[in-house]
Amino acid sequence: MRNLILVLGDQLNRDSSAFDGFDPKQDAVWMAEVDEESTHIWSSKQRIALFISAMRHFAHSLRKAKISLHYSKLDDPSNTQTLEGELARTISLCNPSRLIMTDPGDWRVLEKIKQLSLQTSIELEIREDRYFFATVKEFFEHAKGRKQLRLEYWYRELRKKHSVLMNGDAPVGGEWNFDSENRSSFGKDGPPPTPPPLRLKPDSITQEVIQLVESRFTSHPGSVAASTSGFGWPIDRQEALQALNDFILNRLPQFGVYQDAMWTDEPWLFHSHIASALNLKLLSAQEVVMAAEKAYLQGRAPIAAVEGFIRQILGWREYVRGIYWMNMPKYLELNALKANQALPAFFWDGNTPMQCLSQTITQSLRTGYAHHIQRLMVTGLYALLLGVKPKEIHAWYLSMYVDAVEWVELPNVIGMSQFADGGLMASKPYIATGKYIDRMSNYCKHCVFKPDQSTGPDACPFTTLYWDFLIRHESAMSKNPRMLMQVRNLGRMSDQAKQAIQDKAAELRDPQAGK
Repeated sequence: MRNLILVLGDQLNRDSSAFDGFDPKQDAVWMAEVDEESTHIWSSKQRIALFISAMRHFAHSLRKAKISLHYSKLDDPSNTQTLEGELARTISLCNPSRLIMTDPGDWRVLEKIKQLSLQTSIELEIREDRYFFATVKEFFEHAKGRKQLRLEYWYRELRKKHSVLMNGDAPVGGEWNFDSENRSSFGKDGPPPTPPPLRLKPDSITQEVIQLVESRFTSHPGSVAASTSGFGWPIDRQEALQALNDFILNRLPQFGVYQDAMWTDEPWLFHSHIASALNLKLLSAQEVVMAAEKAYLQGRAPIAAVEGFIRQILGWREYVRGIYWMNMPKYLELNALKANQALPAFFWDGNTPMQCLSQTITQSLRTGYAHHIQRLMVTGLYALLLGVKPKEIHAWYLSMYVDAVEWVELPNVIGMSQFADGGLMASKPYIATGKYIDRMSNYCKHCVFKPDQSTGPDACPFTTLYWDFLIRHESAMSKNPRMLMQVRNLGRMSDQAKQAIQDKAAELRDPQAGK
């Protein structure tokens, strides 16, 4: 064999750079399902099912194209259940001259494959991932010499370079972002009518995977059983395009104004639900951005909605990828705020009287999904204010969500959500009292706690912990210009009031608190 092409579970695109120059007479493809990728963190059943089903569908497409494929199924008797073990088995069988792969999305996996290449003395060629707008090297060049890294500058650079929503050298609409128009709540009447997102019916391959996951990973969180929400994620290229088109047509026009809003028993709302397809490489970032831009140019969606959506793909997604590869592996160990609290047990079952957390967590277990404000300003905010160890909340997010691949999940948690990198990625910790959740949702209307109270039996834990966070980190926060107003508000509080808050916060940190 000349080349063995390595295809990981999040690289399911036939036009990948790994296939450049592929010769079916001399080359073959390697893929492997292994327990380790579902157990090194306690992956949810929805996440496991999506990855394995998508891999099997991609393998099916390769076989139809008459491409030689070495594929390890999870329940193969000889499966070593590790990526390096399965790759070593195939190498010993085929004796390839070279291994070829596209840039992986996980530093841990890359290191394993590099080590195996060294051990077997087989050359490993790693190629650029074309499904992003920018290469990692381009981000490194952007970062060189800068005292601070901020999304906005990178985003504008990419907008100009790729002529996205541009009118010559100026942004379309005269503004680079429309945040001020994209922060509305639903009001007392709730979300306006909108078609529900496309939920795709599992075919025979996916049904077989669901049965495997339910029997093999019995103790893992969540469910893929039809008796709950079932499984409806796109698992191949055709379904991914269906999901993208459904979003552009039905929800993009109102995505912008309502992108931060939340509502009881409404998990889907106006979001795209294509992040998993993007991260599996069933869709490219370029075609997603082009589809949104086209909707604006044809008058089918307003500029605020389109720009807000494109910023998440062209801006944020590219930004976190650069942050990840520039800082691994040390980024995983960062803990700037010295958080040392264990992750509360209710994060694994949603059993808490805090309505916002109960809604978000049970929804996540049921569907493998929560939108960005539920992640940042509900589960993430609570973990930050409580002082949860960053690696523990990172493992939870990586476990829980179908779109979780480490390159995108880790910076979002360590940097954006938990401020554990001390401001490398974001300019301030995103902290708020329960009043923010009350303003952006109706969760508090159904909750036993009062968002405007920080002490007493009805105190909202978010509000208590917000003030406790400022008390504990007052010195550090007072040096951050974007936190000065919040620190000044703390300065108006009496010592007696501060002590009452700290006492209440100590109760919340009891392992049984919130049960």
